[in-house]
Amino acid sequence: MFIISILAFLTYRNYNNRVYDWDMPGYLGSMFTTEFPDSPDKVRELTFSHIKKEAPADQYNNLIGVKPWAIARQYFAKNTQSFTEQLPYFQIKIGYVLMITLFYKLGLSPPMSVLFTGFISYFISGVLLFYILKLLFPEKYILAALLTAGIMFMPTITFMAGESTPDMFIFLFILMFVIGLIKKWGQWRMFLLLLIMTFIRPDYITFALTYLGAVFLFDYFTEKKIDIVLMAQGIVILSIYVFVMRFYNYPGWVDLFYDSFIHRRPIISAQPAHVSLSAYLQVVYSKIIAFKKVTLAVSVMIGLIFWMSKEARVRMISVLFLGNVYIKFFFFPQSADLRLFFPFIFPIFIMTLYVLSQKYNNTRLSTIV
Repeated sequence: MFIISILAFLTYRNYNNRVYDWDMPGYLGSMFTTEFPDSPDKVRELTFSHIKKEAPADQYNNLIGVKPWAIARQYFAKNTQSFTEQLPYFQIKIGYVLMITLFYKLGLSPPMSVLFTGFISYFISGVLLFYILKLLFPEKYILAALLTAGIMFMPTITFMAGESTPDMFIFLFILMFVIGLIKKWGQWRMFLLLLIMTFIRPDYITFALTYLGAVFLFDYFTEKKIDIVLMAQGIVILSIYVFVMRFYNYPGWVDLFYDSFIHRRPIISAQPAHVSLSAYLQVVYSKIIAFKKVTLAVSVMIGLIFWMSKEARVRMISVLFLGNVYIKFFFFPQSADLRLFFPFIFPIFIMTLYVLSQKYNNTRLSTIV
């Protein structure tokens, strides 16, 4: 009950610090588009009118871009074509849109449906984290509770919980995935989690495919086994990913990179996106410098894992998550936004705790013997 009370308090705290940011109109617009597919004007009007009813004035003004330089946001709020052309960036996150639609149908207001998804994901993630820590340190209830409370109080996690993004929601499934790794779930249960994560955030296709590829190669080199099932699972996930991208007419990586790092186009169709190799490298260079703290942290954790554990599978999983931190970075080098990388960084921390727990449990066992 102690940990439940702490998590309830922290969740309520996140509710009081909720944020109505630009991502919210995108997801609400995606939800309303499924309800009114032939009424884009109505979709835009419903989206912003609902947010205006609930959001504090300063947050709403920031969202619609009252500052002279926020031209793109002004277009999104007032121009239906501009707003509609932005929606594929959000519509492809089918699992997240379905979840906020479920809460909306259950009676929550549209903005609260988005925010509540983050709050409930935060609470359940805390419960799962406590469960993981209890698996690692079965005799240390107080340690597990204190670690859980401390971790869930971290600024990055509380920020993720209060934002209108799917990051807290997908973090919930990353924790389930970590539980599966610790308890050595079967490949179909792990596949299901990978499939769900890809539906929530299609950019997690890289994580899904690298995991399946890593396990395939690991089994091949350690057991000389070619696992056709893993290959089939990869093909299925990749096929679903391609279908979703085409179904929603997703602009593509170049457009996303251009709009995020070079110039946010008020109307996407009015200006083609072009990202030269030189422009890409300049962005990466400027952002990777700000990524040095993350690099240092993950390097220390990987070093500890390799120093304390000789288990090949543990090392392989740790390097897998490390690789995905930088795969994510080189595709979308928004180094200032740690929430994008945290779901891959945190499992490395859990793997560090895992090797520590193995050392602790082995020491305890030898002491008892």
